[in-house]
Amino acid sequence: MPDAAPPIFDRPFACLYRQGFARVAVATPAVAVADPAANTAHHLALAQQAHDRHAAVCLFPELGLTGYACDDLFHQTALLDAAEHALAEIVAASAELMPVLLVGLPFRHQGAVYNVAAAVHRGRVLGLAPKTFLPNYREYYEKRYFASASDLPHDATATFAHPQLAARHDAPVPLSAQLAFAPVDVPGLTLAIDICEDFWAPVPPSTLAALAGATVLANLSASNATIGKAERRRTLAAAHSARTVSAYLFSAAGPGESTTDLAWDGQTLIHENGDLLAEGERFPTDPHLVVADLDLDRLAAERARLTTLRDAAAEHHEAVDAIRTVPFTLGLPHTAVPLDRPIERFPFVPHDERELDDRCHDAFHIQVQGLAQRLTAARIDRLVIGVSGGLDSTHALVVAAKTMDRLGLPRTNIHAFSLPGFATSSGTRTNAHTLAETLGVTMREIDITPACEQMLADLDHPYSQGHRTPDTYDIAFENVQAGQRNSVLFRLANHLNALVVGTGDLSELALGFCTYGVGDHMSHYAVNCSVPKTLIQHLIRWTAHTPDFAAAQQVLLDIVDTEFSPELIPGDATDQPSQRAEDVVGPYELQDFHLFYALRYGYPPTKIAYLAHHAWHDPAAGLWPPTLTDHDPRHAYDLPTIKKWLGVFIRRYYGFAQFKRSAIPNGPKVSTGGSLSPRGDWRAPSDASPNAWLNNLNTIPDTL
Repeated sequence: MPDAAPPIFDRPFACLYRQGFARVAVATPAVAVADPAANTAHHLALAQQAHDRHAAVCLFPELGLTGYACDDLFHQTALLDAAEHALAEIVAASAELMPVLLVGLPFRHQGAVYNVAAAVHRGRVLGLAPKTFLPNYREYYEKRYFASASDLPHDATATFAHPQLAARHDAPVPLSAQLAFAPVDVPGLTLAIDICEDFWAPVPPSTLAALAGATVLANLSASNATIGKAERRRTLAAAHSARTVSAYLFSAAGPGESTTDLAWDGQTLIHENGDLLAEGERFPTDPHLVVADLDLDRLAAERARLTTLRDAAAEHHEAVDAIRTVPFTLGLPHTAVPLDRPIERFPFVPHDERELDDRCHDAFHIQVQGLAQRLTAARIDRLVIGVSGGLDSTHALVVAAKTMDRLGLPRTNIHAFSLPGFATSSGTRTNAHTLAETLGVTMREIDITPACEQMLADLDHPYSQGHRTPDTYDIAFENVQAGQRNSVLFRLANHLNALVVGTGDLSELALGFCTYGVGDHMSHYAVNCSVPKTLIQHLIRWTAHTPDFAAAQQVLLDIVDTEFSPELIPGDATDQPSQRAEDVVGPYELQDFHLFYALRYGYPPTKIAYLAHHAWHDPAAGLWPPTLTDHDPRHAYDLPTIKKWLGVFIRRYYGFAQFKRSAIPNGPKVSTGGSLSPRGDWRAPSDASPNAWLNNLNTIPDTL
């Protein structure tokens, strides 16, 4: 017989659970009021679906095994017995299922009835979490039927009267609202439970569990439907998941629940750190399951940085210390579990049109406000800026123009300079002049070629001796031009009593693709320093469609379509530089993707490559918002290409580029991905080795 195929975890790159993700499911079963046998069948059908989709958790509604609106039937022995028998059936069936099943039922303990969530897994009950806050107002009368978890000692346990359940449990199970469940084979996943009203309380019980380390908070809810309530639930779930830096799962009672006095919408929600990942249909006619893949590494990265979370845990240490963690083994499948989660190709640039408009609005006005404040504080009313006709200087000039408008100063107080050199093309040169004219700024051209020739002669450089080989155009040849431009701008600022506006962007700082001490690195104020290249492209398009810059729309759009080039080395053809920036540092769209996950979350290269492949392998996926660009980049990057450019990113970002970032000027933090200012988000030694990241990169396979 041939050897059996190796388990998928011999190839961890291919499985979402080995890349810091976990799949969760929220179920809306049909409800048969006061019929636990029927409800058991409904639950198990959805549990099987969750298992087939390799979910780690499957959440059901509050009191789902009986129905929520049973009223005084909760004091009937027959119903309580039937509910415990239903639990026994769920437990028995779970032996062959992967997910932890969170099911709701009434449970008797020491003469009282509790509204509990049973955490069921692989043929046993891991624990019972009773509801703490029992609503007793308006349509709710829960104190008439149930006791609160607060009536129990924190170390309470329960035994089962039902023989099948008793036989499966050789020890009492924990009975407490202060429980967390942690699978040892899924690092980063720790599960805690709220039940309905707990979610609406000022301090939900799951808050303390989150401070104790729980990352996935699940709410079994009934929550009848009233006008506007669904949006309130979304708001609360988003806020609670953001405040606790967790995932929040919510399941409300749905079809079949009693409508004697109420109605039910079956709302299901999955949030992660404030972001809505999935929401099911409201008022469904059929049972359904909502599934999402949670990024546990994202939660861990955020929590590691948030000292406030740790301080809160210390402030409430007695309650946090009372949380009991129940370890267990989930039992992951040995089959491929591909990621089923949208990963945007442009994490700095939202795909949603409205969100993109908001992002551009906020970024642009942050830059304007920053520059306006710097001018006000310096008591200076003039600006100097070098305008090349390229992307970064164009956006910096637009920011400067809006800043003058905001301060009530004429745009002529902006002194823009075109500084052509050996390889400046007529296209960029023309665009620079056209842009300055349409914006109404003061424009002047200073040809730096004679000064550069003099310096090259002083250096005894081969160029000054008439050599024109590729070796002639070395780093000295390039930086003589860059240095001359910056020297001119700073001396002009002295002469005009002005500030020099910096143009370099976040992507160039990350890759070290800037010349130390010159214009794309050094200035009096760097408005673009935390704006990545991909976002600057959209910011220019966005400003081009605003009334303030309508006159410059055509030239702005032409500049966005200009190929990235430093224009320092003459090309073979007339008027065409030989340099393409992306041939050196890689595609900016891909390097910005790498930058976002390295800077924002500190992900290792293996996970960054995994996400990049997921986002970029399909040529038809992840197109730019069509209303703001004519581009239609139906292209893709395969895994070897991603590895190649990620290697370039690692060597530059973690290696030699840091010394440049350690000496950057002031500038406003703009990007949600972070800033590389040594006074802000990123502090690192200038002489660190990139070897740890390169070694991790080398573990990535060439194919899945």
